[in-house]
Amino acid sequence: MNQNIIFPHLHIWLHGVGKMIDIKGFTIAYYGIVIVIGMLAGIVLASHIAKKTGQNPDDYYDLAIYAIICSIIGARLYYVVFRWDIYKDDLLSIFNIRNGGLAIYGGVIAAIITTYVFAHVKKLSFPLMCDTACFGLILGQVIGRWGNFFNREAFGDYTNGLFAMQLPLDAVRSSDVTKQMLNHTITKEGIVYIQVHPTFLYESLWNLCLLVALLLFLKHKKFEGQIFLLYLLGYGVGRFWIESLRTDQLLIPYIKYPVSMLVAVLLAVVSIALNVYLIFFKKKQVVETES
Repeated sequence: MNQNIIFPHLHIWLHGVGKMIDIKGFTIAYYGIVIVIGMLAGIVLASHIAKKTGQNPDDYYDLAIYAIICSIIGARLYYVVFRWDIYKDDLLSIFNIRNGGLAIYGGVIAAIITTYVFAHVKKLSFPLMCDTACFGLILGQVIGRWGNFFNREAFGDYTNGLFAMQLPLDAVRSSDVTKQMLNHTITKEGIVYIQVHPTFLYESLWNLCLLVALLLFLKHKKFEGQIFLLYLLGYGVGRFWIESLRTDQLLIPYIKYPVSMLVAVLLAVVSIALNVYLIFFKKKQVVETES
């Protein structure tokens, strides 16, 4: 199988991009390595934000232990539920995440629940912990999305735009290949390539911009939990657009609508509503106090 990845309009030709590294017969998937790097970077950033905002960084190291485990389980369960057709005849494959198959929304939901329980047990502010931890979550997403790059997955349909990416046809799952891709295949040196949207790249860049925006807004937040609500809004808007381009969408049974697009809309609406309500409620409290 050919392992080239090409960005033709950017004049980038990457040769031999493998999916795993072999260390004395023991293989480690690049996908897993990238995810781990993202997690570690996220923990460091969250603890740094905690220290700057007068919190105990150790609380976030402790939270990370539970949140990472629960998030991986949640992300996997979420993916399996909406791709049950893949796993129903081979249940043991559910435990094999080396080739991908983690849905970020499942991980986020599990992380929120874990944070709530942790904050309740430790008698800490749940909204404040969400504000702080979400910085680590975003950075983890910025880095972690590159695991999809190595797995040749999470891409969109055919495009001839600036960031168009070419992948060998035999290096991707046949279920992710559309008729439009097949109608625009390109043959180079005897190898057939499909040309697609690198949606993993779009999401990584979107999250990077969101991270910078929230870092700049941190000193201006009006109430605890606002940073996290703005994260849900910003991520939801970006994810709705990016998910609409993808060919490997997780679909809601029967109605066949992309579940991530629906969740993105719901989170964005809830975020806007809570932001408006809490800002108004806070102003009302100030007015009542002054009077």
